Amino acid sequence: MINEIYKDAKSRMAKSIDALNHELTGVRTGRANTSLLDGIMVDYYGSATPLNQVANVAVSDSRTLTVTPWEKSMVAPIEKAIMTADLGLNPMTAGTNIRIPLPPLTEERRKELVKLVGHIGEQAKVAIRNIRRDANSQLKNLLNDKEITEDELRRAEDQIQKLTDEYVKKVDSIVKEKDDELMEI
Repeated sequence: MINEIYKDAKSRMAKSIDALNHELTGVRTGRANTSLLDGIMVDYYGSATPLNQVANVAVSDSRTLTVTPWEKSMVAPIEKAIMTADLGLNPMTAGTNIRIPLPPLTEERRKELVKLVGHIGEQAKVAIRNIRRDANSQLKNLLNDKEITEDELRRAEDQIQKLTDEYVKKVDSIVKEKDDELMEI
């Protein structure tokens, strides 16, 4: 029973790390990357649809993204969605292609992005701590149901705490790596 709780907590914490990595790919570092546009939703016949499901997104060079809609009528809604996404991007339409030049990051913008990365990292840590709380709660329920002893509870809580510390360190290292990437010129 304790092992199942531990394994569940570990897999959920690993998923939190995956979610953190996925979210950080959307933070631009000055290089063109198709994942910058992953979170953009486009109005497609009345329903919000991810951009990559209505158009092809490609990197044409290190500072330019190209969006090619699958339907000619989608050019304007895609352009509007990119403008309202608050990414600091200005799309330029050429026929049915939308080119998105990425402006170089200013020092001020880099600092804002570092703060954003820190905030995202803090959210990941909160998620990990919530998983620890859930696991400890399950362990206490086992103790209340007299399925484990108090000594087993203490050992299991220590195990869960070590696991939490390990994953919080992973979050810190991922955030530091992203910060260094953002601040390099």
